[in-house]
Amino acid sequence: MKRDLTEGNIIKQIFLMSIPTMIGFSAQMIYDLVDLFWIGRISSDAIAGVTIFSTIFWVVESLNEIIGTSSISLISQAYGKKDSERTNLSIEQTISFKFLVAVVASAFLILFLKPIMGFLGSTEVVSYGLSYGYIRIFFLPIMFSSYSVNTALRCIGDARTPMVIMILSSILNIILDPILMFEKINFFGITVPGFGKGIFGAALATIIAQTVSFIIGFYILFSGKRGVNPSIKNLFRLNREIDKKLLTIGLPNGFEIFIRNIQNVFVLKVVGIFGTAAISATGISSRLFGFAFTPLVGLSMGGSTIIGQSLGAEKTQRAKKTSVYSAVISLIIMTVFYLFVIFMGKDMIKIFTNDIQTIKYGYDFMIIATAGLMFISISFGLSTAFSGSGYNIPFFVSSLVSKWFAQLPFLLITVVILKMNINYVWISYFIGDFFEFLISITFYKKKKWLKKRV
Repeated sequence: MKRDLTEGNIIKQIFLMSIPTMIGFSAQMIYDLVDLFWIGRISSDAIAGVTIFSTIFWVVESLNEIIGTSSISLISQAYGKKDSERTNLSIEQTISFKFLVAVVASAFLILFLKPIMGFLGSTEVVSYGLSYGYIRIFFLPIMFSSYSVNTALRCIGDARTPMVIMILSSILNIILDPILMFEKINFFGITVPGFGKGIFGAALATIIAQTVSFIIGFYILFSGKRGVNPSIKNLFRLNREIDKKLLTIGLPNGFEIFIRNIQNVFVLKVVGIFGTAAISATGISSRLFGFAFTPLVGLSMGGSTIIGQSLGAEKTQRAKKTSVYSAVISLIIMTVFYLFVIFMGKDMIKIFTNDIQTIKYGYDFMIIATAGLMFISISFGLSTAFSGSGYNIPFFVSSLVSKWFAQLPFLLITVVILKMNINYVWISYFIGDFFEFLISITFYKKKKWLKKRV
């Protein structure tokens, strides 16, 4: 159902908007972890191949972030103003324009995937990554469109529907994974035949689930039953004014994601110095971090929507309180996760691999890097102010400085030049997170976001 977020108890509204999003994204992360579990049954090389592909694949996530971030402020502020015509137009253009951009990105990525992967991994590792990757790239437009539909629903205050869709999609993916990957599957003592597609089957399960998710969400959004009435006919018309804003409002955020992910490629190259086990450990730990980050993503999306609607209604004090509350809640969540990592981190990694070296690398990574995530949790909460207002320059600056002028130089000096051990790779993540925290705090205190309208 739609919800007016410009009134009522702020903390209650944050949780009403965030918890469904947390649950939905948690379901998605669970199927990512299930993917990794089954891929780990193939080999550590298979995990490394998927890790390398995913690192490259998420470079194009910058395009999704540019348009997605812009759409949050456009849709939520229009909805907060009770401007139904502009709300519908913003929804239509978000879906159409992002689909078009994804088509272009897919073509580019298909051309350059193999040589980039060859730069980062061995022949066998690359083979696994390509088998998994090409079909994922082909369905990138559907993936982006599914994100757009869910974002639009959240921006009008309906966080429950995307949650349900994401849970159903995750269940479907979990069921399909073993069926498509292996020739025989044991279900509760009963052996049933599968399709035996290996790592390609894992990718196929994911794109089937994403496609079903998009179809369901699209139907609900365009049915007129959620208080908005976007038109299918208008999806085939581009609007210069809206599309320009979709590209420009979130451009700093998109640059931030782009340079962050490009930097991740270089970091992974340095990790590769320590062998395939180190790459596999990075992949497993990153997926586990992703699961821990899910509540923060939910808080970010929920808080951003409240702030967008509040600023659209010119309720700036409500917007300020929302960002502060989001930061406090984020810090509490990440502190709990860090305690969990200390006591259970090694056991979690053992679920995905029995390679002793991979387990050691992964546990060390989680212990050292998670400490930095507590700083990130605060900046994540405060950054709801930037996303909701459309003031996204801080995302770009914080990522540029923390990743390229702090983490990467530290990594090159300690590991590449001084030949120090792999723990300095993990320490570099902590350093980058700390600098990102400092820069986000600085921008937040300047309060320029309070005056930003789109």
